Amino acid sequence: MSGLLGILIFIVALLFSIALHEIGHMLPAKKFGAKVSQYMIGFGPTIWSRQRGETEYGLKLIPLGGFVRILGMFPPRPDGPMSDEELELLRESKTFRARMTLLIESTRSDSLAELGEDQQNRAFYRLSVPKKVIVMFGGPFMNLVIATILFGIATVGIGSPQVNTAISDIVACVPTADNAEGIESVDGGCGNGKHTPAHLLGLQKGDQLTAIDGIQIQQWEDISAALKNKAGKVVTVNWIRGEDAQSGSATIASWTRPVLDEQGKKTDATETVSFLGVQPMFEYVSQPISALPGFVWQQAVDVAKAIIGFPAGVIGVGDSLVTDQPRDSEGFVSIIGVGQVSSNVAANSEVSFTDKLLAFLYMFASLNMFLFVFNLVPILPLDGGHIAGAIFEGFRKTWARIRRKPLPPPVDTAKMMPVAYIAAIFLISASLVLMLADIFKPISF
Repeated sequence: MSGLLGILIFIVALLFSIALHEIGHMLPAKKFGAKVSQYMIGFGPTIWSRQRGETEYGLKLIPLGGFVRILGMFPPRPDGPMSDEELELLRESKTFRARMTLLIESTRSDSLAELGEDQQNRAFYRLSVPKKVIVMFGGPFMNLVIATILFGIATVGIGSPQVNTAISDIVACVPTADNAEGIESVDGGCGNGKHTPAHLLGLQKGDQLTAIDGIQIQQWEDISAALKNKAGKVVTVNWIRGEDAQSGSATIASWTRPVLDEQGKKTDATETVSFLGVQPMFEYVSQPISALPGFVWQQAVDVAKAIIGFPAGVIGVGDSLVTDQPRDSEGFVSIIGVGQVSSNVAANSEVSFTDKLLAFLYMFASLNMFLFVFNLVPILPLDGGHIAGAIFEGFRKTWARIRRKPLPPPVDTAKMMPVAYIAAIFLISASLVLMLADIFKPISF
């Protein structure tokens, strides 16, 4: 049931993010007088809708996106509409150029078809450059606001988990190949291994380490420094239990462990380190609100870098899908994969409620940060394509004013439709690859 609850929470959060994204487009469009005929959450067949004024509001079957239909997104042909004879010649032609031209002309006509002669002034393409940018940026901006609020609740309201000098648990046995977790047997033995110094000292959960061999312990990292090159040597350990200061001596054990790479993954290399047998206790440390802008900016930069590597990442996922190569645990996932993560987090009984809440906050904040950055990529059909067209139009008009020339017509963004179709085909194909991988070869968490 907890896993199903996690999936339900994810679906609700996704729909909420999509709904606010589309509101970010719709409200300024209506404010500036553009005609909005539809506001829809989801794709595919409509399962519910209501007409309110000139706008139809509704839900569609597939909750993987949404759209606001703003009429007149593309300007008419600068030389006037093509004649029926010209269009017929394009339909009869089999050349790539003819088909692309027909696509462009169809896009233009469809964009203006629902506007009557008395409503042509309400077409989106007639808006000023600043208004066009505001309308198209409004959607991604809503995702940025959501991400910032959620990151703020997580980092400022709850805080980031940080270790202190208190002990959360004692490892009873020195880890071995047969007992990697260092678990003590029912009869109190360690099999082929031996008890850890912490176990022999009688350290308990909640004890706070203060010194090791005279070296003061002020933060958890000081323990590693104090134990360096101490394997096989007797050291004195000082700690506080409640209000009582205690101490004891023990021989420090040695542990041969795998070396981790920069991503925290095990490598084939090993290293031998001194081993006391204690695990740190975490506490939530709230960050100052002044640190939030820098944190959000870094998240945006990280998402941008990930998007740049998206094509290569999808190829890697596809390769792992058809070969025996394991999937990268830090790689890309589809909506299905994110739902799996939500389910795993909710169903994990060993994770505290606060940790689960933090995980969901960071997950949904990151999702909205992705939607913010991704939608600003300057190609159609993404919002960034329309923003780029509006900015280019602004530069053209400014240059014409400087030169005291007549203002040029609106930028013919319809000419970008062939690129938009290629981009859409790639995004759909990439989504299918990720979904198939999440179904047949999911990432192990």
